[in-house]
Amino acid sequence: MKMNRRTLLRAAAASLCAGAVPRAFAQGEWPARAVKIVSPYGAGGPNDISARLIGEYLARRLGQPFVVENKTGAGTRVGNTYVANAQADGYTILYAAAPYSTLEALYGKLGYDPRKDLRPVAMVATVPLFLVVNADTPIKTAQDLIAYGKSQANGLTFGSPGYGSLPHLAEELLLRDSGVKGLAVQYRGDVAAYTDLLAGRVDATLTAITAALPHIESGRLRVIGVASQSQSEIYPQAATLQSQGLPNVVAAGWYGFMAPAGVPDAIVARLDSEINQALRDPDMKKTLLAQGMEPQPGSAAEFQKFISAEMSKWGDVIKKAGIKGQ
Repeated sequence: MKMNRRTLLRAAAASLCAGAVPRAFAQGEWPARAVKIVSPYGAGGPNDISARLIGEYLARRLGQPFVVENKTGAGTRVGNTYVANAQADGYTILYAAAPYSTLEALYGKLGYDPRKDLRPVAMVATVPLFLVVNADTPIKTAQDLIAYGKSQANGLTFGSPGYGSLPHLAEELLLRDSGVKGLAVQYRGDVAAYTDLLAGRVDATLTAITAALPHIESGRLRVIGVASQSQSEIYPQAATLQSQGLPNVVAAGWYGFMAPAGVPDAIVARLDSEINQALRDPDMKKTLLAQGMEPQPGSAAEFQKFISAEMSKWGDVIKKAGIKGQ
């Protein structure tokens, strides 16, 4: 699983090339020129890498470049706003991420309406969150962790990779639904949170597993559950938190394509079809799984329903936990 960005892109291009034959398009048919994919994150991260993988696949299939442009800042709001205000001609699309469904609840009015100004095109992948503890503790299950928290005067402490991030919100949901007091300690990213978890200064974290894997494989950290509805292909040893008495603790990061609201249905349908074909390709699936992402083929309508449910769910968690955007 230790593959750098360049290696992943080259491997994906080689393995997918044989089955992706460009086609000719009549004048005026989309796409007639390069398509811009806006990533709201910096280069080299999972959002950027997977955007480029899908973009290269689409370029080979559709016969035009799909060029990733990184527009970072304000917790993805910069990139989201840029695409929401772009011309609705199918030549500027957003590679959205999980914060899309939490920003309104965190910050109130945005520079765009997340329900009206962008339309879902196709979901790409989810990023499961794993409940992880220091392996030096006797904690082996979620119920062990809950029992430990209830035995402590101050409850549990969780390491969070950032205030208002999905792992932070999932930790708040776990504390609420388990009836345990606790605190989510905020860090700048997962690595800093792991440092304090390894040192015993926090009790647990909910995290994407890729960055934690070296510590897990070395026996220093222990996975005690996954916040998914079913066991994950990425780390199938982990039982779901639902099966461990936490039926409401379901959370995952996600990535997917969106477009300005006025983009024609025919373009959305074509993108949806081609992206889903990419996600069903065995080599693409293998490459995404190696990055900690589980491919999620499905329709634009299903993606719309998913985003709406996420906005409602996390809006409720944010309100009840009193979380405000910073």
